[in-house]
Amino acid sequence: MSTFYYKAKSRDGRTVEGSVDAPDRRAALALVSRQNLYPITVSQQASTAKGSANAGKRASGKPGGPRSGSGKTASSETRKSSGFRLARPFHMTASDRLNFTSELADLLEGGMTLGNALHALARRSGEENGASQVIASLCDAIVGGESFSDALSHFPKIFTPVYVNMVRAGEASGAMIDVLRRLAAYDERSRAMRSKVQAAMVYPCIVLTMGVVVAIIVMTYILPKFKTIFDSIGPNGLPPMTRALLGINDWFKSYWLLLSVFLSGCILAFRHWISTPSGRLHWDGFKLRAPLLKGIVACSVYVNFSSTLESLLRNGVPILKALSITSQTVGNAVIGSELSNARDRVTDGTTISGPLAQGGAFPPMIIDMLSIGERTGDMPSALSHITKRYEGELEKNITIFTTALEPIMIFVVAMIIGFIAVAIMQAVLSVSSGAGLS
Repeated sequence: MSTFYYKAKSRDGRTVEGSVDAPDRRAALALVSRQNLYPITVSQQASTAKGSANAGKRASGKPGGPRSGSGKTASSETRKSSGFRLARPFHMTASDRLNFTSELADLLEGGMTLGNALHALARRSGEENGASQVIASLCDAIVGGESFSDALSHFPKIFTPVYVNMVRAGEASGAMIDVLRRLAAYDERSRAMRSKVQAAMVYPCIVLTMGVVVAIIVMTYILPKFKTIFDSIGPNGLPPMTRALLGINDWFKSYWLLLSVFLSGCILAFRHWISTPSGRLHWDGFKLRAPLLKGIVACSVYVNFSSTLESLLRNGVPILKALSITSQTVGNAVIGSELSNARDRVTDGTTISGPLAQGGAFPPMIIDMLSIGERTGDMPSALSHITKRYEGELEKNITIFTTALEPIMIFVVAMIIGFIAVAIMQAVLSVSSGAGLS
């Protein structure tokens, strides 16, 4: 057994110092946590001075997000100077957030206090990374007296308005564990939906990329090897397809830099245009009307709308606030605008289904289900049925999209490669026939 000296915070914010006997540091941390204390430093006698110095730095900082400079634990102060760190500071991936939500719910259900649970999650990582910094900063904010939802709002790029408001509703109702479970299920469902859409694009992108690569190799390395043959025939003796191929090749060699600048400018201009409210509205409207694409886009937007609104309403968020949040996070400007208009009319006393039906952006099935939910007073169940229905529609549309797009992409690539091959073979056959006649 070894003696470990600790400095910790009590629930009322007081700094407490003492010692515990434990076989290792992990056991010492557990003993301190069982005293309803939040450990700041736990170290053996030889490193007490160093731990106290780090604890002083920690205690002097203000709780909150990274703006206040408090998202550093005592142990992370030591790790920070140990070498170059590739991880982005104060950053969480979608997978990190899902794991954080699930593990926090498990710890709270096991009887841990929120502060101790956050501290346990912050020190689980073997080395400092962006996720541990975020969790440590949340822990600092809780110790400093902030609510959990306010602490989460310091990181708007990680914890969305849906996440923050559901946690706030959980704090008000005392059902934090249930809220975290639903948030984890919501994140898992959203990630699965995004994965399905992304997986639908993998094969077509691979086919197109391979076709472009093959065309570049043929034009760059194979075509020049026939230059001697082509020069012997002369430009007037070459078949039309061969002359076209050589003309395209010469044009790309002369103007590839200008073409690259032009394409880059077009991409930047397009990105700027869709970043404007008007451009985003037109682009999102086009995606809802585009052949093959509209089924996937529309179904994913409807699933996002219904699942988000259902989660918010089930956790006690008022309908006006829930509609406002959903309109901002639904992922489509056209649908978001319709939801904003519906919210304004709900304020005037009308139902949700009526304004949405007038806008024409939602299909009759959704309007009918919302109307049923309004009549029965069970809107979350109606939204759950909408989610299940359009998740099935999304899978079907993804299958249709990939089935139709694969032959189209293969045909386009085959036409490009075939044109190059035929153009070269025509010239070779022309030379061979000319040599035979002579």
